[in-house]
Amino acid sequence: MRASPIRIPTVTSDTDWDFCFHLSQQTKIPEHQRTDESSPTSGSEESEEDTKAKEKVIDHMSHPREKLAQSQKKIAQLIKGKKNIEANKELIRCVTLSRIIFGEEHWKCAQALATLAYGYLTLRGLPAQAKKHAESAKNVLLTWKGTTTSDKEEKQILETLVMLYYTLGVVCLLQNHGREAYFNLQKSERNMKELRESYKGGTCGLQVSEKDLTVALGRASLANCRLNLALVYFEKAVDNVIANKGDSTSELVSLYQEIAQIEQLRRNHEQAIQYLHQMLLGCIL
Repeated sequence: MRASPIRIPTVTSDTDWDFCFHLSQQTKIPEHQRTDESSPTSGSEESEEDTKAKEKVIDHMSHPREKLAQSQKKIAQLIKGKKNIEANKELIRCVTLSRIIFGEEHWKCAQALATLAYGYLTLRGLPAQAKKHAESAKNVLLTWKGTTTSDKEEKQILETLVMLYYTLGVVCLLQNHGREAYFNLQKSERNMKELRESYKGGTCGLQVSEKDLTVALGRASLANCRLNLALVYFEKAVDNVIANKGDSTSELVSLYQEIAQIEQLRRNHEQAIQYLHQMLLGCIL
């Protein structure tokens, strides 16, 4: 069975991103003025002018931090209301504010970039832009020389890595780079496993669901002609959906269809027919 070609949308420019990037360059607070990295005064006593200067920096910093929190809250509301373009603009704003507050080389900036990349992929369907920002996030994390100060930060970095490598994997898959796609998705899977272990059975608020990652791994396996492995991933995705939403959810329809295609490629025609029958039942229900 020949798969239909995938159209990859692209954009020639990203004016919102360019504007916000230049804004961050103009308004970015110098390294020595950041509140969490400020150095102590050389004198034994702090002068009144120094105190006022520090208070001014704190007041100046509180505004972008508040704006960042507001934007992050607004994004969830916009996505819920299916206002994807507006949500994507808020994601761009979060990157700009993160640059201002934390600096371009901080992992928090990488987190904002990875979230923006995921937004371009899932909200806008723009793989080229998604790859651009995911690669930027990856470079920031690779060159970051700081250390985590809490267990919470370590978990947030793992969440960022899951999202980052998932985005890169799906983009590669859309661009028919199956081997590279599987490589990135495996990294996402390993980080997700480590993150879940860190929660010790508790729930973690990942943007990338286990089902979406498993399906992507199945498709990447199929792109690499590893039919048996692809089948394992899709069956795992089916089990995951049934466990969370029951066996009558419409989410199973597309999964059964893809499994039927795999079985047909494996020349298991009877199995393929059974899955197509399940797919049709799902459509009727």
